[in-house]
Amino acid sequence: VKEAGRDFTYFIVVLVGISVTGGLFYVIFKELFSSSSPNKIYGDALEKCRSHPEIIAVFGEPIKGYGEATRRGRRQFVSHIEYVKDGLKHMRLKFYIEGSEAAKRGTVHVEVKENPERGRFEVRYIFVDVDTFPRRTIIIEDNR
Repeated sequence: VKEAGRDFTYFIVVLVGISVTGGLFYVIFKELFSSSSPNKIYGDALEKCRSHPEIIAVFGEPIKGYGEATRRGRRQFVSHIEYVKDGLKHMRLKFYIEGSEAAKRGTVHVEVKENPERGRFEVRYIFVDVDTFPRRTIIIEDNR
């Protein structure tokens, strides 16, 4: 009986370990590879910014993207908000870009909406506010 109890305890510990590992892999996969991940949407929007000729002309190449600054000085957090409107999921993102031109910075605004047939997010708009003089807005994509 004592040995059976010990074997059952080991079985429970192994089962909990496998569940935790599976949960971690699921969260990592969903965050990095899912089309509905804020990081995936940020990456796609940044690539569209990098390939847009007007953005290249204003900011210069290479164009770097970054998020909000943390207390530690890291700028990896991309500000985003998720909400439901008319039964469909929406997400808004805000991040920043800069290029090789001195002191030229911009704020990128992105909104995506869930497509009910495909179950994926589609871009509603991407535009860049140039934060330095002369201030203006560059529209990269507008599907409203």
